[in-house]
Amino acid sequence: MRIFFPVALMILVLVGACVTNDMPEPREGAAIFANNCTACHGYRATGEEPLVGGQIASDLTRIMARNDGVFPRARVLSQIDGYGRGKVAAEVMPQFGTLLQGDLVPVEVDGILTPTPRPLAALLSYLESIQLPS
Repeated sequence: MRIFFPVALMILVLVGACVTNDMPEPREGAAIFANNCTACHGYRATGEEPLVGGQIASDLTRIMARNDGVFPRARVLSQIDGYGRGKVAAEVMPQFGTLLQGDLVPVEVDGILTPTPRPLAALLSYLESIQLPS
């Protein structure tokens, strides 16, 4: 019984933090994108210009097209927050610590509502909204 109460309290706090906030709209994420991502990916998010080392940033408007028409939310969140670099080295794609701060909102990832910092969720919402048809 002593273990149950702290666990139940922690779950209520997480759920309560998420329930009070809705998923951000893409326009909120567009502002975050403009402040953090345009230097590499460009204002159109197509990554057309070469970076300092000669690399080309990913075209963020074609994420779904590269993934058989599915927007891979977990992979995109991991790429932004730095936990799942995958093919992109840390020297190329910086971590954005400020995106990991703020109120938590529920983001559906692989069928599970996941508490996610609002700025990170807003950027995800924006990126999902700019996907071009395959």
